[in-house]
Amino acid sequence: MSSNPPDIIRNFERVPAHVVAQAAQFQPAILADVAGRRGAMHGRIKALRPRMKLAGPAFTVEVRPGDNLMIHAAIAMARPGDVLVIDGKGDQGSALMGTIMMTACQKLGIAGVVMDGACRDSLEIDEMDFPVFCVGTNPNGPTKNIAGRIGHSVSVGDVTVRAGDFVIADGDGVVVVEREKIEALLPAAARKVSDEAARIAAIKDGDTAAKWLNTALRTAGVLKEGETL
Repeated sequence: MSSNPPDIIRNFERVPAHVVAQAAQFQPAILADVAGRRGAMHGRIKALRPRMKLAGPAFTVEVRPGDNLMIHAAIAMARPGDVLVIDGKGDQGSALMGTIMMTACQKLGIAGVVMDGACRDSLEIDEMDFPVFCVGTNPNGPTKNIAGRIGHSVSVGDVTVRAGDFVIADGDGVVVVEREKIEALLPAAARKVSDEAARIAAIKDGDTAAKWLNTALRTAGVLKEGETL
């Protein structure tokens, strides 16, 4: 019989640093597209400031709403380059993190924070230029009393995130790609960037017609066979 896993899983496979560096060159939107238009978190999880960006392996944390005990434990355990991905149950009644914790994260080399919960001290975090993606802000502080889990799969922004998965975020939002899949998607991402650049250049030269549109409209039954816009 197998025993239940511990609340804290200390060791897990991470996306390699060289893959993170390569994947970080792409917009989250590009990676979401080549991953099958999936992996994007719900839009409630937004950059604290639009310029903020991050990329790295997920260090997953699950907490009870309004309690950050396990986030403190995660900060003590995370490696440089990790992204704290926190399942805070979407609660906005109090902040899970503020300047003190974010300063510790930055000092330790943590790449950023993604949390389905609120933060506070947003102006100071802005001045720090530390990337934070969350559901909003609230000046209420959290409690530090309740057990949670670290290193387990979590649901953040309606997306399942496993420890070690690739996480990337910018002003558009947060995208998660399974750690086993991200490297194989990079050639397709590069092709998509090239194709989109060529299409934009063609549009600027006056070729604004979408070549696929009439066919798609016929398939959808909007246009009859042989009919065009």
